[in-house]
Amino acid sequence: MARSCAICGKVSMGGFNPQSSGMNRVRAHRRYQPNLQPLLTDEGGTPKKVLACTRCRRTLTKSAR
Repeated sequence: MARSCAICGKVSMGGFNPQSSGMNRVRAHRRYQPNLQPLLTDEGGTPKKVLACTRCRRTLTKSAR
């Protein structure tokens, strides 16, 4: 199973290492990982532990106005 957010589906993203781009113009590839944290959600009346990104965790804990 790929490491992705169980709520929004955010996955890792490719990019370049900013430390290696300069006068030499050699760009080293790197992978940016989402900040996934364990979260207890209530699915079907039973608590279930899922991995969710911090943005989704923050949105779920906000109170509705």
